[in-house]
Amino acid sequence: MPPTPTGLPQVVISGLGYAGVHGYGRSCLEPALCGGEPPPTSEVDRPAGYHRRRGARRACLADPAGMGPWVAPAEARRMSPLSRLAVAAARMALEDAGLGSARGDGEAGRRGAAVPARGARGQGDWIGDGGDCRRDTAVVVATGFGPSSFSEALLRQILGDGPESASPYLFTESVANAPAAQIAIACGARGPSVTVCQRESGALLAVARGAAEVAAGRACRALVGVVDEISPLVHALLDRFGALARGVPTVGGEPDGSELARPFDRRRDGVVAADGAAMLVLERAADAVRRGARPLARVLAGGSAFDPTAPVTGWGAGHERLGAALRRTLDRAGLEASGVERIVSGGSGARGGDRLEAATLRAAWSGRPLPPVLVPKSVTGEYGGGFLAAAVLAAAGARFGPTAGFAEPDPALGLVPHDGRPLRAPATVLLSSLAAGGAAAWLVLAAP
Repeated sequence: MPPTPTGLPQVVISGLGYAGVHGYGRSCLEPALCGGEPPPTSEVDRPAGYHRRRGARRACLADPAGMGPWVAPAEARRMSPLSRLAVAAARMALEDAGLGSARGDGEAGRRGAAVPARGARGQGDWIGDGGDCRRDTAVVVATGFGPSSFSEALLRQILGDGPESASPYLFTESVANAPAAQIAIACGARGPSVTVCQRESGALLAVARGAAEVAAGRACRALVGVVDEISPLVHALLDRFGALARGVPTVGGEPDGSELARPFDRRRDGVVAADGAAMLVLERAADAVRRGARPLARVLAGGSAFDPTAPVTGWGAGHERLGAALRRTLDRAGLEASGVERIVSGGSGARGGDRLEAATLRAAWSGRPLPPVLVPKSVTGEYGGGFLAAAVLAAAGARFGPTAGFAEPDPALGLVPHDGRPLRAPATVLLSSLAAGGAAAWLVLAAP
């Protein structure tokens, strides 16, 4: 394989793990992307009184029962819901990469994998090509809100009963870097451990950081991805900031429950929040070839920027600045805009976010026609890793159906997303993700 445009060794994505509203494993996500239907949603618990009377009610929530094969009960008791999702997705990614069984239910031992440390099922069960790589395996995890349910519980203890009542169990899992630490413990990864907190842009920034660690030789392999938890408190706060889609008001003024994300649609009024996790295995292409792996995609380049015009909780108007940064990202990948065959957009139904996304892409393409634009958040919801998992599958040639919720083009945007017609597998894919608050990130992937 030829070297990357930077001259560094090629980095490939050799495994993908997904946990979310559509189930556990990429085999659950692919049919949903192909179907192009809005995601299933659940009513968010409201007894705590955080929600407004006429606010959003629903979210795309992962079923905790599905992670049983990946996180044993003895482990789950020591983790927050956020860490459980992250560890489950990381183990799925390892198994998907062909590194043997990484399940947390004792199956790893039955298949001849490394014996879990201290007799606890699933602990230290790194498997694959020997133990040398564990020392240099990096973990990079992005999260938008951290372990919100445990942070809330800890603060309730402190504020209600005094600081001396703070639970050490809740405290250790109340920080944003807990999922990365739990992945490192569960998988025996003893290389760099990094947590990224950049909201919607975090997932792509995490992949770029992990790829840089591998390409520069600071890690032989990296587990990278994103995890989010939509607790009732987070859901209520997102609604109070006007971020969430709402149903059509009934005669009494209450929403009718038909909350729907409409990315790039003229009628869009917010996102549908989702929890879950997506984790990838990154490694040098030569290492993947040596062990007979079948990569999903190659990482060509990553880029980031900041829009100083953005308010803390919204999107700005710096599309020219962001478009120039996006063009520099393509330059690092050795591509012209015309060489990008597919765009996987972070459009989510947010009024300001979709407007900035469309303007940034148009600025980068300088008036030329855009390639087909896929918008997976119409199927996966916002946050929770579905966007990252879907983008990798797009680079691997997965079929995408129509953009759920899109029906009326917005003439102010000048962008019409994919309509579901069959597309040939792309050679190059651009991933684009802009965040409320000003962060922006892009990733360029290529067919393996």
